[in-house]
Amino acid sequence: MAADAPRPQGGRVAIASRALASVRDQVVAAAALRVGGLPRVFWFLFAGQLVNRVGNMVVAFLVFYLGSRGLSAAQTGVVMTALGLGGVVSQPIGGLLADRVGRRVTLVAGMLSTAGCLALLGATGDMVVLVVAAGLLGVAGDVHRPASAALIADVVPRAQRVKAFGLIFWAINVGYPIAGTMAGLLARHGYWLLFAIDAGTCAVFAVVVAVGLPRGVGRALDRAHSTGGGYRRVLRDRLFVVFVLLIVGYATVYAQTTVGVPLAMRDGGLGPAEYGVIPVVNGLLIVVVQPLVTPWLARFKPLHVLAVSWATVGIGMALTGLAATTWQYAATAVIWTLGEIGTGGLVAAVIADLAPSHAQARYQAVFGFGWGLSKLAASTVGTGVYAAMGPGALWWGCAGLGVLCAVAAMLLTPAAERRRAVNDRLYDNIQE
Repeated sequence: MAADAPRPQGGRVAIASRALASVRDQVVAAAALRVGGLPRVFWFLFAGQLVNRVGNMVVAFLVFYLGSRGLSAAQTGVVMTALGLGGVVSQPIGGLLADRVGRRVTLVAGMLSTAGCLALLGATGDMVVLVVAAGLLGVAGDVHRPASAALIADVVPRAQRVKAFGLIFWAINVGYPIAGTMAGLLARHGYWLLFAIDAGTCAVFAVVVAVGLPRGVGRALDRAHSTGGGYRRVLRDRLFVVFVLLIVGYATVYAQTTVGVPLAMRDGGLGPAEYGVIPVVNGLLIVVVQPLVTPWLARFKPLHVLAVSWATVGIGMALTGLAATTWQYAATAVIWTLGEIGTGGLVAAVIADLAPSHAQARYQAVFGFGWGLSKLAASTVGTGVYAAMGPGALWWGCAGLGVLCAVAAMLLTPAAERRRAVNDRLYDNIQE
């Protein structure tokens, strides 16, 4: 009897193997659900963006590099101002080019121009050339962004745009801390390594796009309206302009993570090492949580998700006023990071839904321009309120502006849903 019975150990091994196989299949199925179904063109763009962000080292360490060149604080300020002024016009130029000459050409030209400007900036010590090179780098550096966003809108089905833009948001946030860590280590061996890697990854991005994207991909679908108007048509779109103003309001609140928060920590007796915990908490949460929640958030109306997210960021930022220790600041960072995760990729997806097919890049460029202005506003208004009226006024202001933007987004939802339905019908007609 005992000799004929199945061996218990073998049975347990077989059961464990089947259980592991079942778990493996479930993991694969879950991963496919979250990232599957996107077109091949998107994955080339994703790969190029990821490589480019991992190598994006120079701008973050540019102040230190200029100091190593012997520039004074005033001279460094001039170079950085040139970089910032160039950045203001970068996305509007990129949006116009992407809608007029094509996404692929604009992406390749933008990346190669950025690589050239980086090489020039890293090869000179002359003050005039440094200013010119920094200004040109500012102009070239973001030319690719509207083209990239418009290309996603062109090739990804509308139902999957939130997923696609969310993955790009995730790639950027994966690359950012890697780039910062690598740059800090490599700078000890010479800043030329940072310039070489940054320029090299820009060139790799250009090659990936040139090889992976077929000619003509991403051209405006409605060619009858693809010329003329420039940005006048975009700025006459009142629904879109109101939405961009809400984004500027939210972004001004969010930008206090690099203005108000470090000021408060400094005044509370905490230093750069303690502040360094904040971006680590922020980055880790985004990398881990964002891919998990994006499919779930896609079930809801986009502006409703943005409304909750914007209010969460405002409230999380306001709670900074109650923090005193490093870990209390980190706890508030968890709250506003959860709000940021809700916006990840969603803003660009909403803009893609609002924009007509022939002006996708220009709509994305106006959004980028507004985001850039919000950083300037955050620096000037944020520090001004903090110094003149006290930290409490800044934190209450963040809460109020975040909630105000949230309420406005809820009120804007019906009009945005109607626009989305109209554009869906137009898109379907063009495809036919």
